[in-house]
Amino acid sequence: MEDSEKNERYFKAKDRMEEIKKFYINLLSYIFFIAFLAAVNYYTNEWDYPWFLWAAFGWGIGIIFKAAKVFGINPFLGKNWEERKIKEFMHEDENQRRWK
Repeated sequence: MEDSEKNERYFKAKDRMEEIKKFYINLLSYIFFIAFLAAVNYYTNEWDYPWFLWAAFGWGIGIIFKAAKVFGINPFLGKNWEERKIKEFMHEDENQRRWK
C-alpha cells in the first residue's frame, strides 16, 4: 500500500513538473518570437505603426491563462474555494436533514 501511494505521488509530481517545463518553453518561445517580430517591425517601417504589439498582446493573454493554470493561481475563486464550497453544501444538507 505504501509503495503504490509513493508511486502515485511520484507520477503526480512528474506530471506537474512536465506542465511547468512546457510553460517555460512556451514563455521562452513567446519572448524570442515577439523580439523577432519587433525587429522585423522596426526594420520594415521604423515604428510608424508598432503592429507587433498586437501579436504580443494576443499571445500574452494566452501565456497569462496558462501560467494561472500551471501555478494554480485563481484570482476569482481562491485556492481553497472548491473545498470550502463542498463543506458548505455538506453543512447545508446536514442542517436540512435535521429539520425533516
